[in-house]
Amino acid sequence: MKKYLLLPLLLLAGWASGQSLNGAWKLVSQNGKAVTAQEYVKVYQDDYFAFGAKNVADNAFIGAGGGPYKYTDGKYSETLDFFTLNPAQVGTTTPFKIELNGNKLTLTANTNDGMLVEIWEKISDTKDDLTGNWVITGRKRDGEISRSTPGARRTIKILSGGRFQWIAFNSETKEFSGTGGGTYTAVNGKYTENITFFSRDNSRVGASLGFDFEVIDGEWHHSGLSSTGSPIYEIWTPYAIGYTPSN
Repeated sequence: MKKYLLLPLLLLAGWASGQSLNGAWKLVSQNGKAVTAQEYVKVYQDDYFAFGAKNVADNAFIGAGGGPYKYTDGKYSETLDFFTLNPAQVGTTTPFKIELNGNKLTLTANTNDGMLVEIWEKISDTKDDLTGNWVITGRKRDGEISRSTPGARRTIKILSGGRFQWIAFNSETKEFSGTGGGTYTAVNGKYTENITFFSRDNSRVGASLGFDFEVIDGEWHHSGLSSTGSPIYEIWTPYAIGYTPSN
């Protein structure tokens, strides 16, 4: 009888480890305490994650972090490319115990500050034409397109589950230049961002910016006016293609 019971248990374990983390998540509990005064939103896509955090009362920016993650065979780990709360941890990899049950994600790790237990609740895992992790590789000025190869210093934008976050950072020097994020829509060539946090100026929270977009040969062509009113034309390449880490 034990042999017959073992098979469904193995199938269940395989199903759990095969579940995707892609989408947007909100932190609801940390070390047994409900998270209500702050808002932490974490976006997973294309083997990369990013989170941004703010105070709910005044939209003051708290911090951001992110980088590549691995989730295979029931094992989960995060490597930090940027981390404003403790830049010294950039480049480090932390293994977590992971439990994924429906729309609840529990991550447990033994950190330098003691045991950390976080419970995240999925916001959405919807997809659209721009769902992905992107890195900027080109800009158009005066009708001319200039290209660049992202290195340690790069700007990325991760979109999944109706949420976006951009981050500018240098993973070698551990320098952080800025981040912002919120909700977005991408429909019929029109891309709209609704800002819910912004590290450089929290007075921008609540603003909406509209752009035109087109995906050409797998790259995202993005044009319109920046948050300061300046015209922009950017080309974003899928991160896995546009960025190659140096050895």
